[in-house]
Amino acid sequence: MQKMFKVMLALVAVCLLAVPALAADTLKVGVQAPITGSYANEGQGIENGVRLLAEQINGKGGVLGKQIEVIVCDDQGTAMAAAICAKDLVNKGVSMVIGSYTSTCAEAAQKTYFNAGILQTSDGTADALTEKGYWTFLRNSFPNSAEAGFVAEYLVNVKKYQRIVVISDFSTYADGLANAAEAAIKKLGGNVVSRDKIKADSQNFTPVLTNIKSKNPDAIFFAGYYSDGGQLRAQQVALGIKADFYGGDANDNPDFVKLAGSAAAGAFIVNVPSPDVLPYDIAKSFIADYQKKYGEMPPSIWGLMNIDGMRAIIHAMEQNKSFDTKKAADYLHNMTEPLPGITGPIAFAKDGNRKGGAYVVKKIQADGSYSNEYVQ
Repeated sequence: MQKMFKVMLALVAVCLLAVPALAADTLKVGVQAPITGSYANEGQGIENGVRLLAEQINGKGGVLGKQIEVIVCDDQGTAMAAAICAKDLVNKGVSMVIGSYTSTCAEAAQKTYFNAGILQTSDGTADALTEKGYWTFLRNSFPNSAEAGFVAEYLVNVKKYQRIVVISDFSTYADGLANAAEAAIKKLGGNVVSRDKIKADSQNFTPVLTNIKSKNPDAIFFAGYYSDGGQLRAQQVALGIKADFYGGDANDNPDFVKLAGSAAAGAFIVNVPSPDVLPYDIAKSFIADYQKKYGEMPPSIWGLMNIDGMRAIIHAMEQNKSFDTKKAADYLHNMTEPLPGITGPIAFAKDGNRKGGAYVVKKIQADGSYSNEYVQ
């Protein structure tokens, strides 16, 4: 009996030793995204896209002979949960993190990833994300300042609005975009009659809108998220405010139309081109695979941008024949030719910003579909 007990102990010890050996034999990719909460469909879209790409790459032999292991942490769209996620994913040994969806959550986590030497790629658009000098951070979208410049040019010089209102919530992303848009509008000689802020998820925006109505605006630019933007548009129409409504890029989500209801018709969304009109073969192929696997389109362009960020990091590792994250970052910061991407060519500046970018203004139709109103 004693001999058998010793044999059993030996077997347990072997199994325990085998676990880290197996774990080390995978390339761990973290996903930090709002799987629950107000932005859940965006977070789930990011997770779905990462799992699909991992499945495709694993089916072709993996990355440098290693299979990709996806580890997900739900940051719930809050800074506190994002900070916890960052520590959790670092402790689990990930080499890269895809996300988060919001600038606030990306910012709350990025120092932890920097200190651990873990690459982070996010669609967060706040300019502050690339102002800290973290070599680990790679923006897969385009910064607020780029969108703000486009919005100002369109509202002031193309549409020639005379009385513009700018609204945001208090988040890093929304406040930053609204401030940049306000400054850019004024720089072009435009007239901002009111700069207002709402509390995200408060649902009742009547006090703010009542004040705005008294300013008699002809255009409203909302720099917050779709979860508030749809309700804000519905309440604007209900209060009889005749101004044209423009939602910034984070309003580009099917739930905006659901929340706004019939009031969605006639509203405008400013963003980079949406998934369904991307002209690239790689985009058409990936979106078709996504639809086949999940039975629906990706919720927006944001999940696909995160997938492009993941693709870029893996491309760098393969080109370097190394999993060294610093070498991968150096490669991406010094690429001479952009990588063909789902959302367009991928190349990064020294500060981690994605190069390039073009915007469109889309008008929401009565049936909830979009039509391009203006293309940059």
